[in-house]
Amino acid sequence: MSDNVVSQIQDRMKTVYGLLSDLNVEHNKAIGTTTAINKIYDKARTDEKKLTNASKQKLKTLYTTALSEAEKEELIIRNALEKIYEIRSIKNERRIQAKQSGNKETIRRGALMKALQTSAQTMPLWIGKPGEKAPPLCGATSSEFNYIAKAGDMVAALQRSPEGDENWILAEVVSYNSITSKYEVDDIDEEQKERFTLSRRRVIPLPLMRANPETDPDALFRKDSIVLALYPQTTCFYKAIISSPPLILHEEYEVLFEDSSYDSGFSPPLKVAQRYVIAPKDKKIK
Repeated sequence: MSDNVVSQIQDRMKTVYGLLSDLNVEHNKAIGTTTAINKIYDKARTDEKKLTNASKQKLKTLYTTALSEAEKEELIIRNALEKIYEIRSIKNERRIQAKQSGNKETIRRGALMKALQTSAQTMPLWIGKPGEKAPPLCGATSSEFNYIAKAGDMVAALQRSPEGDENWILAEVVSYNSITSKYEVDDIDEEQKERFTLSRRRVIPLPLMRANPETDPDALFRKDSIVLALYPQTTCFYKAIISSPPLILHEEYEVLFEDSSYDSGFSPPLKVAQRYVIAPKDKKIK
């Protein structure tokens, strides 16, 4: 890693450290305000009396203060997350540059599976403001029609084998040619080490952010939705049905994969992360 890249990362890390220090100060203030609010209610319950007009006015002032303090905490957290995302972006750009220079490191299959799991678990979480809808490529929210995946982004790519079979595989974008409207993508599977040139119709961008089931359930696939999902411990997507969407932040989808070896025609429920569950494309793909 070059000195310039290291310096960029260190600068952002220092900023994050400073923001976390500021957050601690604001959080302690908020604790004091919350404690003051609770004391007023506790006193009223102890004395078995209704809140006096003076207490109500004091509560109104304290609630206004608490709201302001919460907004300050939110702003600090958002600024810290922005710097963390910048660090991720810098590291990813460096990795892409190294790859294009021929310095690609071979990853063993076990390490690859672990890396894919980590990538899904650490994918940024969408934190919207009240009433704000999840943006494109958050959870099940599709990309905009004219969206072009960037170099280094992971996608599902419809690849045709020499035998003529077609499979959706996990791939990484190398480049996009705006003249031919075609992508160059690398098979993520180190054992294959293949590069393909594919039309936009044969490429589906993967989500860039996770949706929080508790705040943005509409940004998730619903039960019985038909999807393409990455089969566990593989790098291939297969048709599946949502058995159960995640209900809390760290849960994954439970999906039923099409499988003729079972009487029902589907596998038992298997867990798949949001990052690897996408809407299928029209069958008429050329």
